[in-house]
Amino acid sequence: MSETLKIIVADDEVDMRDFYQSILTGLGHTVTVVAETGRQLVEACTADPPDLIVTDIRMPDLDGLDALREITRAGHTVPAIVVSGFHDDEFIQRAQQECVLAYLVKPVRASDLEPAIKLARQRFREMQALQKQTDDLRQALDDRKQIERAKGILMDRSSLSESEAFKRLQKLSNDRNQKLVEIARAIITAEEAFA
Repeated sequence: MSETLKIIVADDEVDMRDFYQSILTGLGHTVTVVAETGRQLVEACTADPPDLIVTDIRMPDLDGLDALREITRAGHTVPAIVVSGFHDDEFIQRAQQECVLAYLVKPVRASDLEPAIKLARQRFREMQALQKQTDDLRQALDDRKQIERAKGILMDRSSLSESEAFKRLQKLSNDRNQKLVEIARAIITAEEAFA
């Protein structure tokens, strides 16, 4: 059984909006907003970010790709499926710059939409996992730098060897029941206060 998603749809054609509403509901999803313009899409996603966006590109006042860019700038990373009546290299290049995980060309059928949704959600989960991994590695590197700096301070101040300085950091960490990096930050802060 597939998961139920909150989906926001945007298309300037009433027939397409009705089609999406019918098909997506039939697939077990909840269409929370049906927008007619790119501006309405941005406002809806900013107010209540969905699990997925299905949007046309060419719409009044703000095209779908520009709307996706604004949504991302507002701090909402939402996977998107773009639908267009045009197979245009410029649109495809622009779509690659946004969180577009599928590009469908009209006329779209239900049999096109269902696998695109599943694929987009899977790719989005993979992207999120990679981003978390990157963030964790960046944090680990930053923590390591702070520990090395604190170790250097202890070596200079107490004439300790590198291994002795590290053991002292570990002992302080255990004695105070704090993470090693927290002890390192405290030592760095104290050193800066006395500098």
